[in-house]
Amino acid sequence: MRHTRTTRQQRAALVGVAVVGTIAALVPTTAGAATEYSTGAVGVPDGFAAVAAWGQNGTTGGAGGPTVTVDTADEFLNAISREGPLIIKVDGMIALPGPMHNVTSDKTIVGFGADSGLTGGGLNIGLPANNAITEPPADAVHNVIVQNLTFDDWADDAINVQMFSHHVWIDHNTFVRGFDGAADVKRGSSYVTVSWNHSTHGKNMLVGHSPDNGAQDIGRLKVTYHHNFFDRTVERNPWVRFGNPAHVYNNYYVNSSKYGIRSSSDAGVLTEGNYFQGVAEPFQLDVVGTQPGNLVSRKNCFVDSGTPKTRGTVATIPYRYHLQPCKDVPATVMAGAGAGRL
Repeated sequence: MRHTRTTRQQRAALVGVAVVGTIAALVPTTAGAATEYSTGAVGVPDGFAAVAAWGQNGTTGGAGGPTVTVDTADEFLNAISREGPLIIKVDGMIALPGPMHNVTSDKTIVGFGADSGLTGGGLNIGLPANNAITEPPADAVHNVIVQNLTFDDWADDAINVQMFSHHVWIDHNTFVRGFDGAADVKRGSSYVTVSWNHSTHGKNMLVGHSPDNGAQDIGRLKVTYHHNFFDRTVERNPWVRFGNPAHVYNNYYVNSSKYGIRSSSDAGVLTEGNYFQGVAEPFQLDVVGTQPGNLVSRKNCFVDSGTPKTRGTVATIPYRYHLQPCKDVPATVMAGAGAGRL
């Protein structure tokens, strides 16, 4: 394990990006404590991950801690389990000994360039599942950034955020294919932003564990999805249970074979400025065995796609954001989403 301390320009060079360029698009329009490069990642989070709540003033990851570079499974697993702030730079593709590995609080996990990431296993950001816990525990995992990694052939979920974990930023990753979810948020977790990711996986992003998990989930599950590329996926882009509001804006959907976005179990989903291309059912609201959800559609583009279904109202979004015209989304997202595109 190599300990590194680098300048701002050196850090940018190590992850294969320039100091200027797309960074400005990632700077949040809501107040937050983070500043450019202080997190060890490129840019700073926006959306729900930047909202001050639950004793956390935005998402800063491993800022303030040392930086380590890892290129083996043992080094990586040791680093994500350490206590205290830590910036972990992943060098190359690391094969994990399946299926899920726990990440502690105050971590930035960031890959070099376009060719670093994890295979065989995934990341669990959260305490062990326990249905009896219905209020956020004091030791809930929080303040984690996962950026610029390629995930492939994962044995369970690629990223699982659970048990009241909060302030998590999942940004500029590539999800190729694996067993279950690419990035799930459930069991009372909240204040999460999922941005600029590229997925070709079937079951993508679930919000809410199950229809009977309302005791943990109602009033929580506040998640933002923006500028993600859902590239010939199947479903869950995302599927939201209970979360209200979930904010889905400026994402690009191409040939999602089952549906684009699903809202159920009284969820409230605001969809804005998304571009749906070849999606037979952009929005799905009625799911067998569960209560329907609410969904509001604003300024979306539908090309060779089915008639959008909407229902009800959605809670107010508590942060400022810049909404791009939906017609411009395909070019922007294809140019910027995924690992190595920072």
